[in-house]
Amino acid sequence: MRRRNFLLGSAGAIAALAGGALILREEQSGRAMAEEFEITKTDAEWRATLSPDQYSVLREEDTEPAFTSPLNEEKRAGTFHCAGCDLPLYSSKAKFDSGTGWPSFWESLPNAIGTKEDNSFFMARTECHCRRCGGHLGHIFNDGPPPTGKRHCINGVALAFRPETAA
Repeated sequence: MRRRNFLLGSAGAIAALAGGALILREEQSGRAMAEEFEITKTDAEWRATLSPDQYSVLREEDTEPAFTSPLNEEKRAGTFHCAGCDLPLYSSKAKFDSGTGWPSFWESLPNAIGTKEDNSFFMARTECHCRRCGGHLGHIFNDGPPPTGKRHCINGVALAFRPETAA
């Protein structure tokens, strides 16, 4: 009888912790969407504009699986734009291979991204989003290369690549 009570109690505690993490995530997401952005759309308009994967990442702060984005292997000169509003975000000159499975950059273009603290999953991180539409891009870590030492770990589905055109 004691073993069953222990197991049931443990399962309940784990469920409560998981539920708490979900509530925390929703509260953080709600705060992010409460910010004012130049481009705003209703939920229905975003769903009509974006693919299901893009919507999940850009509007619900999801993360695409590692090593699934073709942009992780993109090596051409060009600019990476927000898939939600087409704002230029990152230059290919700042892209590097982090080995993490997501496109990574050591800096964004000027006035391209916004940041906020993200305490989900029991860790403190810096979330980055498009400063114009608020679309979730990924996170910024302090383990990148010089000159900034930063790694902008970005979901490829949140980006649209525009190669440079020969003049």
